Amino acid sequence: MKEQYILKFNSDGLIPVIAQDVDTNEVLMLAYMNQEAFEKTLETRIAHYWSRSRKKLWMKGETSGHVQRVESIKIDCDNDAILLKVKQEGVACHTGQFSCFYREII
Repeated sequence: MKEQYILKFNSDGLIPVIAQDVDTNEVLMLAYMNQEAFEKTLETRIAHYWSRSRKKLWMKGETSGHVQRVESIKIDCDNDAILLKVKQEGVACHTGQFSCFYREII
């Protein structure tokens, strides 16, 4: 049986979430969840996030069809960040790139 943890949301009621491809381990994106998004993700096994710009809950892929099917959910040692391992359908980035982390500095 898995241990129960209390997530530590920030002062805005959000927690950062890293989505990672379950097959390749490629980091796909960083987003945020509030309690409702977290619960919806648990319930549906499809990634839901909180849009800070639109101030609303959104399901990843609700308009693009590029859904993230959640295979596992982990939290960090401080309970203040989430790691989703997902099956990415289509691309993760709104630019059309598979990952939001496609620009290399070094």
